[in-house]
Amino acid sequence: MELILKQDIIGLGYKNDIVNVKAGYGRNYLIPTGKAIIASAGAKKVLAENLKQQAHKLAAIKQAAEDKAKAFEGLVLEIAAKVSATGQLYGSVNANVIAEELAKKGIEVDRKIITMKDAKMVGSYEATIHFHKEVEVKLPVNVVAEGAAPEAPKAEVVEEAPVVEETPAAEAE
Repeated sequence: MELILKQDIIGLGYKNDIVNVKAGYGRNYLIPTGKAIIASAGAKKVLAENLKQQAHKLAAIKQAAEDKAKAFEGLVLEIAAKVSATGQLYGSVNANVIAEELAKKGIEVDRKIITMKDAKMVGSYEATIHFHKEVEVKLPVNVVAEGAAPEAPKAEVVEEAPVVEETPAAEAE
């Protein structure tokens, strides 16, 4: 089924794109919710005329998206999360958490334009922020353990173990 999208749908397409979807998805979800219309010959002509008239507006929107993207150059997001002893997170780091962390830094981004595989372990990940269909930003995200201090005493305990082994050797002499 061929449809014209009326709004951006991440993973499917952007506003005014003509996409092919399964008939059930189009009839039961996209068309009733107003997110798409059937791509008939008349609708395609109207779309082409509208795009022709809005070309300068679309260029301005793209420029605004590129300006927003420049704010993310060199930015690395570090998120502290509660972690189990095996390095597994309690919960996960997802688009909502990234949007909240960016808001704390004074950068407002809608969580719906952020895509990322949910982070369930400590490590480095990459989130993609879709500002425009031609403007995307890859944002490095480092997930670190919230309490790094509890790991330090464990290292000291390991250091004390060889000292205990040396003490019996000193008594034997």
